[in-house]
Amino acid sequence: MNIIELASQRLQELSRTGVQVPAPHSDGCHAGGRMGTVPHVQVPDGTAPDLSNEKIQNQEFVGSNGRLQMDSVSHTIRSRPSGRHSETVTLDFDLLEEAGVLASTKVRSTIAEEFRHIKRPLLDNVRKGRSSHNGRPALIMVTSALPGEGKTFFALNLAVSMAIEIDTSVLLVDGDVVRCNLMRSLGLQARKGLLDVLTNPSLDVADVMLKTNIPRLSLLPAGTSNTRSTEILASEAMSNFLDELANRYRDRVVIFDSTPLLLTSEAKVLAAKMGQVLVVVEESRTSYSDLQKAFAAVESCPTVMSVLNKDRSTTSNYASYYA
Repeated sequence: MNIIELASQRLQELSRTGVQVPAPHSDGCHAGGRMGTVPHVQVPDGTAPDLSNEKIQNQEFVGSNGRLQMDSVSHTIRSRPSGRHSETVTLDFDLLEEAGVLASTKVRSTIAEEFRHIKRPLLDNVRKGRSSHNGRPALIMVTSALPGEGKTFFALNLAVSMAIEIDTSVLLVDGDVVRCNLMRSLGLQARKGLLDVLTNPSLDVADVMLKTNIPRLSLLPAGTSNTRSTEILASEAMSNFLDELANRYRDRVVIFDSTPLLLTSEAKVLAAKMGQVLVVVEESRTSYSDLQKAFAAVESCPTVMSVLNKDRSTTSNYASYYA
């Protein structure tokens, strides 16, 4: 019995055990244009079935975590996990705190208190909006008019500060799909994320979400670079995805570190879908004209706030008060 006959026998046995085998295309063509090609069978754990044995037992091949599913496009059998689990990453606290990030984890620090003041009106808006079922208040975008004003620094520290709330979990999204600064700032490699979920229906957000060693703080990378990122963010798929993020967990706040408003089109598109926007302004650098343009770009968002970064005109007596 040759290899094709053995493969045909195997497919018949799979059919009797309940695995659906697709019928040949009506035009007689398969991938690669070959007439009558037998669909390739692939075992999820990487071990191919032994077609040299004519007495193959009737059994269902399963992966370690899932059941078989026949791909209608590639005609291969793959594993679809019954329960999806996100990867866990370990953040280097010492390295990040040296860079001024995650300083909110320290007890009674000046910067921790500053972010407590910054987050409070944002969280108040989240709770008021949820109680009135008004918009997407839990979706917060952190941006700036120009690069280098500190938006990623603010997004990171704001996320950590919110994560230490008693009843709040935080998903920090790298919405800067052009430069993907967030992963680099955390010392993590780029990987699949937001753009991949929006363009690949087989991916779930749990497949690309990253849990961290900070309780109640998760990350969502920007994902694979795409020249049509603006159109992807403006799509209905993105709107549906944001609705899911906003409504799946009642205690969740989602923070987007976005691209600068005046250099890319992605930020304006993303802002139109947010519930709140926080604009980071660098003192003595951002011009009044640029600020006007930046705020005009986010006027479609129901709540827009600003915060002054690198302010050298004030000093804090916080440390001496608690000394």
